[in-house]
Amino acid sequence: MARRRRGRAIDGWITIDKPAGMTSTHVVNEVRRLLGAAKAGHAGTLDPIATGVLPIALGRATKTIPHLSGRSKSYRFRVRWGEERTTDDIEGEVVSTSDVRPDAASIRAALPRFTGAIDQVPPAFSAVKVAGERAYDLARAKEKVALSARKVNVHRFELVSMPDSDHAEFTVDCGTGTYMRALARDLARALGTMGHIAALRRTRVGPFDEAGAIALDKLRALGHIPPPIAPVETVLDDIPALAVTGAEANRLRSGQPIALLRRADLERLEGLEDGAELCVMAEGRAVALARRDGATVKPVRVLNPGHQGVDDVDHR
Repeated sequence: MARRRRGRAIDGWITIDKPAGMTSTHVVNEVRRLLGAAKAGHAGTLDPIATGVLPIALGRATKTIPHLSGRSKSYRFRVRWGEERTTDDIEGEVVSTSDVRPDAASIRAALPRFTGAIDQVPPAFSAVKVAGERAYDLARAKEKVALSARKVNVHRFELVSMPDSDHAEFTVDCGTGTYMRALARDLARALGTMGHIAALRRTRVGPFDEAGAIALDKLRALGHIPPPIAPVETVLDDIPALAVTGAEANRLRSGQPIALLRRADLERLEGLEDGAELCVMAEGRAVALARRDGATVKPVRVLNPGHQGVDDVDHR
C-alpha cells in the first residue's frame, strides 16, 4: 500500500515574491508548512541573493513543472563595474579589478552582441554538472572548474539607468538556462573592464509575474485566510486544449485511450499533427496531458484523477 503524504491536498500554483537571503528550497518548505500542503515544488531556482518571482507548484501541479521550466523569464539587475568575483555576484571573493568605467553609449553599443542566440559559459558557481559533480561543489572545494559554452537565447537586453559611475541597471527577457551573472561578467569584459551582479530580481516566469506574487511575510500574516492559488492548467496555456465528455475523461483517468472516430469527434483534432501534445479538459478542469495517435488520444500523465482513485499516474 502506497504511503500517503501528510498535509492537505492543495492543487495549483502560488507565486511567491522571494526575499533575499533564502534559498528557493527553503522558500518551498516554508510555503508548504504555512499552507499545510501535502506536496510542493518549484520551477526555476533563484540564487539566495536574488529576489522576485518564484512560482511554486502544489499537489498535482507539480506534474506540470516541466511545462514551466522551459518558458521565458524576465529579470532586472544591477552590475557593479570594476570588480570580478568568484561567484560573479556580490557574495564572491574579488579575483580581479579594473579602473575602467564604461559610459552609457559604450554599454548600449555592446548590448547587441549579447542579444539573440549566443554562446554563454555558465558561472563556476552554478548547478551545472561536471563529471557527475555540481560545479558549485567543485568551486567551493577550490578545484578548477572548466565549463563548456552553451547556446542560450536573450530576447531583450536593455540599459535602464546608471545611478553612478560604478553601477548600471539592466532588464533582460531570456530563454531557459540563461545566467544573469554570466551576462554581467561577459558584458563587463567586452567593455574592457570587470563586473559582477550587485542585485538581482526576477520579474516574470512564463505566465507568472510580480503583480500576482505574494511576499512570504504577507503569506504568514494571512493565517487561515486562503491565499491566491492559480489553477493547475495555468502553465499549460502554450499547448492545445481538447475538450472531452465526462465518459471520455473517466477513460483517460484510468489510463485508457479514447478513440475519436466520428466526423464530429475528428473535428476536435483538426489542425493537430500526429504525436501532438494536448491538455485534455473536462468541465473546465485539466484532466490529463495526452498525445494524438492518429484518431486516438492516449493519456501521458493524469492531472485530475477525479473519483477514479487513480493518483500520480504517469503513462509515459
